[in-house]
Amino acid sequence: MNVYESILERRRKGPLHMTLLDPDKQAPAEAAALSSEAAAVGTDAIMVGGSTGVTQNQVDATVLAIKEAAKVPVILFPASAANLSPHADALYFMSLLNSRDPRLIIGEQRLAAPVVRAWGLETIPMAYLVVEPGMRAGEVGDAELISRKNPTVAVQYALAAQLLGMKLVYLEAGSGAPEPVPDRLIHAVREAIEIPLVVGGGIRTPGAAKAAIRAGADIVVTGTIVEVAREGDALRRIIETVKAG
Repeated sequence: MNVYESILERRRKGPLHMTLLDPDKQAPAEAAALSSEAAAVGTDAIMVGGSTGVTQNQVDATVLAIKEAAKVPVILFPASAANLSPHADALYFMSLLNSRDPRLIIGEQRLAAPVVRAWGLETIPMAYLVVEPGMRAGEVGDAELISRKNPTVAVQYALAAQLLGMKLVYLEAGSGAPEPVPDRLIHAVREAIEIPLVVGGGIRTPGAAKAAIRAGADIVVTGTIVEVAREGDALRRIIETVKAG
């Protein structure tokens, strides 16, 4: 069973939680410790990526350290073709569909494809959609941000992604966003597509996680909260809420 199949299998039993770690924000040893703690409280996978300036050496070291410390899938979440590693279990082969820059829609993917194929790395095609306020993800991605008030554009993109054969849709409010993706927008996209829906950005409390799940998210991603996970049981409480549906 590959990583995508395992995601589908786990989803049949309930919603999933994934932990996002940026190799540029902590040393590999720290990433390993955070991953071990996240896995211990039930996260379903560790996503590695985020920053544009990360080198392959950084990604390699982080992935290897995490795999040593946590027995959950490690999935690459790259900002560019330079942020890959053959040591990961899978790669979100993603396209930022609402970018104004063709490089982030297909250009980086063109560069990455021969390398990924040579490595034999599992790819999970994913539509990445940045929602207001977008934060750094929207800025770096030169995104034409999807409105929080009108879900029509998000639905159009998500449905197009499914018809193009993508296996996941990711609604991203941006790391550190003051508010997560609105429930109404999540619900509208969930109603329009049959493939799994991932939601991340601005989810810092069990209440926010619960709202995303109730609105239709199949997978909730938290990143920033991991950095304060040791201060109280914030991450554990979020994961428990996600698992409870």
